[in-house]
Amino acid sequence: MLIYRAYKFRVYPNAEQKIMFAKTFGCVRFIYNRMLADKIKYYKETKKDLQITPAQYKMEFEWLKEVDSLALANAQLNLQLAYKNFFSKKHSGFPKFKSKKENRSTYTTNNQNNSIRIEKGKIKLPKVGYVKIIQHRPMEGKIKSVTIEKTPTEKYYASILVENENQVQEVELEKFIGLDFSMHDLYVTSEGEKANYPKFFRKNEKKLSRAYRKFSRRKLGSQNRNKARLKVCKIHERIAFQRKDFLHKKSYHLAEDYDAVCIETLNMRAMSRQLKFGKSVIDNSYGKFQKMLDYKLYFRGKKLVKINKYYPSSQLCNNCGYKNPKTKNLSLREWDCPKCGTHHDRDINAAINIREEGKRTVGYTGSNACGESVRHDNSSRIIVQFSLKQETSAS
Repeated sequence: MLIYRAYKFRVYPNAEQKIMFAKTFGCVRFIYNRMLADKIKYYKETKKDLQITPAQYKMEFEWLKEVDSLALANAQLNLQLAYKNFFSKKHSGFPKFKSKKENRSTYTTNNQNNSIRIEKGKIKLPKVGYVKIIQHRPMEGKIKSVTIEKTPTEKYYASILVENENQVQEVELEKFIGLDFSMHDLYVTSEGEKANYPKFFRKNEKKLSRAYRKFSRRKLGSQNRNKARLKVCKIHERIAFQRKDFLHKKSYHLAEDYDAVCIETLNMRAMSRQLKFGKSVIDNSYGKFQKMLDYKLYFRGKKLVKINKYYPSSQLCNNCGYKNPKTKNLSLREWDCPKCGTHHDRDINAAINIREEGKRTVGYTGSNACGESVRHDNSSRIIVQFSLKQETSAS
C-alpha cells in the first residue's frame, strides 16, 4: 500500500521567477474560467457535456505556451473534479469562476522524468528553474507533484507531495483518552485537563478592527490602500500561525502519550453558524485539530476513535450509567447523580463517557481496579475513521 504525504516549505523566488509565477497563476485561472464558460455554453445549446483540453486553446492564445503545460492540465482536472462533486456530493455547489481578486493564488505541476527535484537548497521547477527553498525537515519518498502558493502577504510556499511505501506498524492499544469539545478551552480530557486555548482571534480583534477602519478609508487603487491591505493580511496571518502552532503542539503531545484518542463526530459547520457561540467555534478551529490528530496518530500506528454525535455523553453518569435528561440544558455545568450521588463536572464526565465508549468500539481488553480482566464488546453505533489518503500498490 502506498501513502501520500505533503511537506510545505517557504520558497524565495527572484524577480524573474516571480513574474513567471504570476504568468502561471493567470494562465491557470484563465484556462479554468474559459473551459467552464465553454462547457456551460455547449450544454445550453446541445444538452451534452463538452470534452475539451487546454491544448486546444493554445492555437488561439499562444501566450499559454509560455507556462508549464502540466499546470494547465491540473486546472482541467480540478474543473472535472468540481463537476463530479457537484453531481455526486450533496453539499457541493456548481463550479464557480475564479476571480483575479482572490487573495490566494496557486498552481500544481507534476514530476515527470525527475523534472522536480531538490538540490543544494534549491528546488527545480518546470519553466521556472531553480528556486531557493528553506527545507526545515527531511523528506522521505518519491516526489509526485508540487503546488506553488502565493499568500495575501506576498509570500511564496511550495507544498511537495511525496509517495512512499506504508511502513506503519500498528501498536497494541493500551492507553486511552477521551476528549470532550469545549468552545472556550478547545477540549477537556477524561483526566480532567483543559487545553486552555488562548483565544488568538479575540485577543487581536481590536487591532484587526483598527486596521480594517484604516483600510476602508484609503482611496481605491492607491498605494496607501495596498499598504493598509497588507497590514490587515499580516494580522490575519499571525493569528493563523499562532493557532496552527498551538494545535500542532497539542495534537503532537496527545499522539505521543496515548495509543487511542476518542472524540465525538460533531458538525462544526452547523455549530459555527450559531449566533451565540459561532465566533468561538471558528476561533479554536476544532475541525483542523481533529485532522492533525488523525494523521499524527496514524503515522505512529495508533487510532483516532470517533464517537457518533448522538451518543449522550453529557447525560450519562460515568459511575452507574444513569441518564439525566436535565443536562440537556447547556448552562448546567455541574450535577449530582440522583441514583449513586456522584458529583460530576459536565465536561469531564462527558470525556470519560467518550473514552469508555471508544474502548467498546475497538473491543478493548483491559483490567479493572481489582486486577480482573475486562473486555468491552463491539456492539456500538460508533465508527473508527481515517481521513489519510491511501492507495493500493495494484492501483
